[in-house]
Formats: sequence, structure tokens, C-alpha cells
Amino acid sequence: PEARREALLPFLTNVVAKQGRLYGDVGNESRVTNGKNFSYPGYSETFTGFGDPRIDSNDKFDNPNVTVLEWLHGRPGFQGKIAAFGSWDVFPFILNRNRSGMKVVAGWERPVGEDLTPQEVMLGDLITTVHREWPGCGYDAFTFHAALENLKREKPRVTFIGLGETDEFSHAGRYDQYLNAAHRFDAFMQKLWDTVQSMPEYKDSTTLILTTDHGRGDAPSDWKHHGANVKGAERIWVGVLGPDTPPKGDGSLDSADQNQIAATLAAFLGEDYNAYQPKAGRPIASALAPTP
Repeated sequence: PEARREALLPFLTNVVAKQGRLYGDVGNESRVTNGKNFSYPGYSETFTGFGDPRIDSNDKFDNPNVTVLEWLHGRPGFQGKIAAFGSWDVFPFILNRNRSGMKVVAGWERPVGEDLTPQEVMLGDLITTVHREWPGCGYDAFTFHAALENLKREKPRVTFIGLGETDEFSHAGRYDQYLNAAHRFDAFMQKLWDTVQSMPEYKDSTTLILTTDHGRGDAPSDWKHHGANVKGAERIWVGVLGPDTPPKGDGSLDSADQNQIAATLAAFLGEDYNAYQPKAGRPIASALAPTP
């Protein structure tokens, strides 16, 4: 199993798990707390820090809750410095683009902004003309490279990248493509890390938080599914890599639940999200511990 994981996810295995923290790994648990175990409730919990029983579908409706990204967007020094790119076309509603005013580019939308690079213009042309396998989910390669180009051009303080192909291929029962999509995700994260470490604006001062909106069931067939009635679909993982996160080396069994991610993200930026939203989970203490 260890060799297989390293072959599938080399960056997660050899860099995040060794130089940072990987929660939900062997011997510990990381879980969804909203009880629904599917996408909109999971992303809302990730970004607000709590489960909301009103969010009980993947329908396109504006999130009634203020996410940590929207809250940060209103804080001094963050206006116009938050960007979100997602393969799934529901992200503008989850992040409430209409109310928040943040840059949210999702699904089959073109990159937006002033003075787009030639790469962004080309991405836009491809996104709007290529064959679409899924009407509601764009291709992860387009999502990732649009986010990366925006990062290099606009240099936001916070960027969210939401990928979707692993979910699409698993629901279709395509285990081969599911693995391919997971391997591409890992390569994208390696490229993202290498990019931020090559830029003076981000080098040695940037943290990656990697996670998923829900888990999946077990073999032989429940891996294709998730939801409240699928055993194991509440299991997730959280990876944290950055200068403020000491590598795990004490043998302790850490945990990090989905409702802790919002406050953890804010804490890395020196902001107290729990003071604004007391219902949110507390920051992941071991991810923020000072290096000895």
C-alpha cells in the first residue's frame, strides 16, 4: 500500500506528509461533520467552518452563510486579493459570488481580469470551444492553469483551486481514469508549490491546504458513491504544507476535521475567524505549532 500511494501521489507522500502534515493518514481520522457527505454541504462546511442543515442539495442557490473567503475579502488588505477557480459550476453559488464580489471563475467560464496573458487568452478560447464531457464540470487542466496564470499575474493573497475529475470519473465507475485524475492532481500541486517557491512574493511565506469535500465508500462498488447512507463517505484527509507547519515527527496521531479548515486558513493569515463565526471549528493546532 505504501509503494502504491507513493506511485499514485508522489508529492503528497514524499513532500506534504514528510515536510508538513497529512491528517486522515494511517492511524488517525479526519471527517466531514455535516452528516450529508456530498459536495455543496461539504464545500460550505469547509469554507464556513460548520454544517448547515439548510444546505441539503447540490442545487445552484446562493449560500446564505458568509464563507471565510468572503469574510477575508472584507478585511483590510484583502479586498480584491482573493481568487477562486473551480471545475464545478456550482462554486459561484457556494462562495456567493453575487454578494461577496470576489473573483470566482468556475465550470466552463473563461479567465477574467485586466491585461490577460496570452496563455489566459488561449485557455479561454479552448474552454469555450472544446468538447465538453460534463456540462457542469470543466476539465481540471483548464481550471488549474487558469488559476496558476492568475496567481502569477495578479498575485492574490489567497487562491482556492477546486478540481472535479476524480469525482466525475468515480461516479462513472472509471477506476482507471479516477487514478489518472488523482495522479494529475498530485502533479498540479507539485507545480503549484514549485511556482510559489520560485516567486519572491510567495517564497517561504505561503501555505498549501489540501483537502476534499467528502469521502467515498469502500470496494468493491461503494467507491463509486458517497452520501449520508454510504459507509465511510465521511472520511476525508487534510494536507498542510508551509513555513508555519512543523513536520510531524513525534509519532502522535493528529486529527483534523472539515469544520476546522476555515479557521486554520484564516489563522495562517493572522486573522481570527472564530471571533467572527463562533460556530466554526477551531484551527488545527498542530498545523500552526511553531517550529522548535
